[in-house]
Amino acid sequence: MQPSFGFNGHDDILRWRGALRASGPPRLWTRRKPVGQLVKSMISGRTRDAVSLAAYDRLVARYRSPRRVARAPRREIARCIRDVTFAGDKAGYLVQTLRGIEAERGGFALDFLGEAPLAEALAWLERFPGVGRKVAAATLNASTLNRPVFIVDSHVLRIFRRLGFAGAHAEAAAVSEAVTGAMSEWSGDEFLDFHVLMKRLGQTRCRPDRADCAGCPLAGDCRAG
Repeated sequence: MQPSFGFNGHDDILRWRGALRASGPPRLWTRRKPVGQLVKSMISGRTRDAVSLAAYDRLVARYRSPRRVARAPRREIARCIRDVTFAGDKAGYLVQTLRGIEAERGGFALDFLGEAPLAEALAWLERFPGVGRKVAAATLNASTLNRPVFIVDSHVLRIFRRLGFAGAHAEAAAVSEAVTGAMSEWSGDEFLDFHVLMKRLGQTRCRPDRADCAGCPLAGDCRAG
């Protein structure tokens, strides 16, 4: 995907990261094992962070291992994560995906994804139910694998569309690939920091229902603003 409206990608992203950092450093991130981050990401879609984290903590406390989650009844898991959006669908996806991983790999260790070419690692994850590009990228980047790939959730996608870096109908995968390609020198930590900074902007100022453009550190570059 080529950036729209004359942005050159690399330099603009560096400038945006600097402006967002000036508003405050990103919060600290707890890196989980890849399968733990996979589960957390699968239940977090369209759900507030505090709610999805509480649901994930309940899963861990009740089942203790991905193997026990894979063998649990879907309805039981749905009750455990009841506060997240689409809890029933997500419970079904969790069971199917964890069972599929166990059948294929003989367990739940996903460290091999740290050595595979990035495109292959993403594609391997995206074959499973409930795993799109956002979940796959989060599993690779936000976990202990710490791979250099950009996570694009609904907040981040909205901001890139409003900035004009991405078209109005651009998909998360296209934006992820564009930013990952533009910032080829970045480490996994740098991609995660930028994701957290952009997400924070989307949660606080660049909200879906109303945008606080006057207080936005990216207002000078924003086509929508």
